[in-house]
Amino acid sequence: MDKVTGNMEENPNLPHPVPTPNLPPDTKPECVDFPKYSIVGRPGIGSAGRQINLLTNHFKVSVNVPDAVFYQYSVSITSEDKRAVEGKGIGRKLIDKLYQTYSSELAGKKFAYDGEKTLYTVGPLPQNKLEFTVVLEDSFAKRESESLVGGNGGESSNGSTKRSKRSFQSKTFQVEISYAAKVPLKSIFLGLKGMDKVNNGQDALRVLDIVLRQTAAKRGCLLVRQSFFHDDSRNFTDVGEGVAGVKGFHASFRPTQGGLSLNMDVSTTMILKPGPVIEFLLINQNVKEHRYIDWAKAKKMLKNLRVKTRHSNMEYKVVGLSDKPCNQQFFPMKLRNRKGPDDEEQTVDITVSEYFIKHRGIELTFSAYLPCLNVGKPKRPNYLPLELCSLVSLQRYTKALSSMQRASLVEKSRQKPPERIRTLVDALRNYRYDEDPVLAACGISLEKQLIQIKGRVLESPKLKVGNGNDCIPRNGRWNYNQKTLLQPSKIERWVIVNFSARCDTSRLSREFIDCGRNKGVQIDCPVALIEEDSQLRRESPLRRVERMFEKIREKLSRRPNLILCVLAERKNSNIYGPWKKICLSDFGVVTQCISPFKINDQYLTNVLLKVNSKLGGINSLLAIEHSSSVPIIKDTPTMILGMDVSHGSPGRSDMPSIAAVVGSRCWPLISRYRASVRTQSPKVEMIDALFKPLADGVDDGIVRELLLDFYQSSNGRKPTQIIVFRDGVSESQFNQVLNIELEQIVKAYQKMGETNIPKFTVIVAQKNHHTKLFQANSPENVPPGTVVDSMIVHPRNYDFYMCAQAGMIGTSRPAHYHVLIDEIGFSADGLQNLIHSLCYVYQRSTTAVSIVAPIYYAHLAAKQMSQFMKFEDLSETSSGQESIASAPPVPELPRLHENVCSSMFFC
Repeated sequence: MDKVTGNMEENPNLPHPVPTPNLPPDTKPECVDFPKYSIVGRPGIGSAGRQINLLTNHFKVSVNVPDAVFYQYSVSITSEDKRAVEGKGIGRKLIDKLYQTYSSELAGKKFAYDGEKTLYTVGPLPQNKLEFTVVLEDSFAKRESESLVGGNGGESSNGSTKRSKRSFQSKTFQVEISYAAKVPLKSIFLGLKGMDKVNNGQDALRVLDIVLRQTAAKRGCLLVRQSFFHDDSRNFTDVGEGVAGVKGFHASFRPTQGGLSLNMDVSTTMILKPGPVIEFLLINQNVKEHRYIDWAKAKKMLKNLRVKTRHSNMEYKVVGLSDKPCNQQFFPMKLRNRKGPDDEEQTVDITVSEYFIKHRGIELTFSAYLPCLNVGKPKRPNYLPLELCSLVSLQRYTKALSSMQRASLVEKSRQKPPERIRTLVDALRNYRYDEDPVLAACGISLEKQLIQIKGRVLESPKLKVGNGNDCIPRNGRWNYNQKTLLQPSKIERWVIVNFSARCDTSRLSREFIDCGRNKGVQIDCPVALIEEDSQLRRESPLRRVERMFEKIREKLSRRPNLILCVLAERKNSNIYGPWKKICLSDFGVVTQCISPFKINDQYLTNVLLKVNSKLGGINSLLAIEHSSSVPIIKDTPTMILGMDVSHGSPGRSDMPSIAAVVGSRCWPLISRYRASVRTQSPKVEMIDALFKPLADGVDDGIVRELLLDFYQSSNGRKPTQIIVFRDGVSESQFNQVLNIELEQIVKAYQKMGETNIPKFTVIVAQKNHHTKLFQANSPENVPPGTVVDSMIVHPRNYDFYMCAQAGMIGTSRPAHYHVLIDEIGFSADGLQNLIHSLCYVYQRSTTAVSIVAPIYYAHLAAKQMSQFMKFEDLSETSSGQESIASAPPVPELPRLHENVCSSMFFC
């Protein structure tokens, strides 16, 4: 490892290099072939803990015709002018009409159609290639291309009648159905036994899921992957700013150890509240009158939304707004049966307001003085007055919710376990999937009750706190009443800065010192209490932060050890990003931001836990960690990595993704971590900077940084075992974790001159899944420590569910852990106990967390450092349609100052 550290000092890309440690003599790197990894099977199940009877939101599926075969067909749709038609909605409408018209020629076979280019039947159609002419006799295909104003708008009073007829005229399409493949249903059951060699089982499951989507589509639902949302206002939850949560259901077929099951869960997505467009704009912008509407914001918000007109009941897509209000916006209206000298149709310029008065008999009120909606083409605008338009229901809102909206949604959509069970059982009965003709042809039937399973409750690990005392968590929680911190740091040379006019910093400092004394932390009096000048509050956030640092430099002769920063806003403060960046990257000082509404002992204790961790103290340790007796880890230098990638807000295709990795330090501890954070291309999930050789051959990657820190903090020991926890990847990406990310980790290790590759255990942790656990004999949430590794788990792969946290509100969601490889060789109980224990080492709180602490820390590090970029001048011109070649380079994050780079700054 020493060879790399020598190069580190010469690397100009690292402004704050880690000090070079005393490493063993130089070793020459050797070329080592990268080992090939494959996903392991389940070695066995655990037995630790007490038994508990559970229910889960899976419903047993029976198949009475297992030899049924799905025939897959490709669907090609063209219009009369031979152009391909690819609209999802029109595809379903055409296939429905095709079936009604040609049922006898299709031998009565029922379709499972995905809405795009593929359909399936049980058994073959009469021929391998079929062509049909389908006539649609409504306005479906026309609704976005016809308009009432501008373009081809007519001029006479009977023009509207003609226009109406033209909008509802027949349109002819050619539909070609071609045989593509066979998908045997029995491949699912071969897969359950591990005998599906060609992986047809996934294809068969996809067909069954398409049937569920088709059933929901026929009911007029909004489809979001495998979740379905009805247009029923009783399911809408207003969260403010014209946005609503709509409650629906997730449904998907899952292969499990207990057989095929249907997983159903309550699901929520965000939509824009349907109704008059003008009312939506007032609510969205939080203004009371039309004259206060910001039309630039309105244009951005309304673009691509669908509206329905009151006077014609037609639907259109908004492309923009008119430049002028309705009573001043002219358009050229064609005069029917009037030709010019060159045989060209004559036009007359007319305002939108005048058109509606003269040719529609509609006198506009307030909207005559407001911009029109443009629903036309780039070179042929078509205008509609705002007061005649309403937003169509079930239009998804995909931007990030504000903290207020998110809190409102959580508050209004939570369900206790008994209520959720009732909702799911009722939904299954109402959907009547058994009656679907495609599923019926396979003999598929569903049980109407939740599957009963066995689980186990692991014992809470014992913790060590100050003065050699033990702390026994109860129901996943503990506290520091009458207790002290295990290794308190001394807080000296610290400062309070105040960006909030309402905080009494003198009282805050006194009570913080008292709280520290009670918890065993010696806190000196602050060297300065610095208030922001009131006249600066109108300045930009960056300017306010820079001015505050000027005041700190004026008052202090040398750098403080800690700055306690009081902000006015608890969430989304625009000071937070520039403040953290200057403290952690430029100034190199630990900082803790607070926004206290109520200063009491509990609040200050939580602040103290964070500050102590950031300054290098330890709040508590696992008892087995304190005595250096963590199984498997105690005898062999073992590093634990937590990896996460955070993506920018939906709709921002230009925001880089943030990859964060934390690595354990001070072996044999498993509670201390260092973070390394990098940017990468937007929406890319695989971390690409784990190994990053520069032009001069030096590795500037994440793993090298963490390996060096492990070496320096662990008395010169190199990790011979590495446990990787990876968050946020789907099952389809598991092989990429092994083939891309693990390969980078190995290359980084080899680059440091090491030939003996460590043993790896790689575990993916998922929170965004739809399996819930319920107590069979209690209305309460499952107890913390509940683990399930049979029945509802994967039939072959090594996975299990664990609910480490105490669910106080709503229904607890277990974490789903997938063990991809396990070279270290944990027993099932050993690994489950380690993971359970890692949910108790989260230094920021006094509760067990729902997922292992290293992943939580990686998420916090990514979130905090992403704030560094929020105030930078990032390009906002990215449209999401640019080619990769023209995409702007990804801006790099500033590196942390050497004073704080090894700290738990993210706590």
